[in-house]
Amino acid sequence: MLKSLTARAIVPVTMAVTGFVIVCCILLYTIMKTDMTNETIKYATNQAHTIVKSTRYAMLHDDRDTLQNIIKNIGTQEGVEHVRIFNKKGLIMFSAAGEELGRYVDKNTAGCVECHSTPVPAATLGNMKQARRYANKTGTEVLAITAPVYNEPECFNAVCHVHPAGQQVLGTLDIGLSADPLLEYLAVMRGRMIIFSVMVLMVTIGGVAALLRRNVFLPIRSLADFSAQAAGGHLEQPTIHESGEIGKIASHIRSIAMELHQVRRELEKRNKGE
Repeated sequence: MLKSLTARAIVPVTMAVTGFVIVCCILLYTIMKTDMTNETIKYATNQAHTIVKSTRYAMLHDDRDTLQNIIKNIGTQEGVEHVRIFNKKGLIMFSAAGEELGRYVDKNTAGCVECHSTPVPAATLGNMKQARRYANKTGTEVLAITAPVYNEPECFNAVCHVHPAGQQVLGTLDIGLSADPLLEYLAVMRGRMIIFSVMVLMVTIGGVAALLRRNVFLPIRSLADFSAQAAGGHLEQPTIHESGEIGKIASHIRSIAMELHQVRRELEKRNKGE
C-alpha cells in the first residue's frame, strides 16, 4: 500500500511515463526497422538489375565463358552468399557455385512462387516481392533478390538466339546477400534507443519529481504543520505565504482556528460567571 502522498503521486507518474516511453520507442523502432529493411531491399534490387545490365553484352553475343566468369567473380565478393542465372524452365545455366550448374530450382520456394503461383507465370514483380529472407545452411541470414532477364528486341532479333518475340522473360538472376550488416545496424540502433529511453525516463521522472516537490509536496507539508500548530492554539504564527488554493486553505484554517479560539474563551468566561 502506498500510504505517503509522495509515493502515491510519484509512482503512478513513473509508471505512466515509463509505459508511454516504451510504447513510443517500440513503435519508432518498428517503423525505422521497416524503413531500413525496405531501403536495403531497394539497394539489393538495384544491385541485381546492375548485374543483369552488366551481363547483357555477353548474353547478346552468347559468350557463355565470359558470362560464367562474371558470375563467378561476383560470387567472390564479400557479403555475396550466392549468385546464379537460371532459364525459364528453372535450369541453372550459370552459377558462382559450380556444383549448382545443370540443376533445377524449386519453383515452390520463396522467390519463385511469387511468379509461379498461377498457371501463367507473372512477368513483373515489385521490388518488395522480388526479395526474400531466409537462413542458409551455415545459419547466416540471407537477403535474396530475383531479377528477371527480359527478352528485348536485341535478343530475339539476334542471329544466335532462338527466343521468339512473344517470350517476355528469358531467365532470372538470383543473388543472395548477407543480411548481417543490416542486422548489426539494427542491433546498434536498438541499443542506442534503449539508452536514450532510459535517459528520457530519468530526466522526465527526475524533473516531474522536482516540480511536484517544489510546487506540491513542500507547500502541503507547510500547510500540514500550520494546521497542526493552529489546532494547538498557536495563532501567533504567520500565515504561510503560498499562492493559489494552498494559500486560501491556510487562510481559512487560520480564520476557523481564531473563531474556535474565541468561542472557547467565551465559553470559559460563562462557565466562570456561573
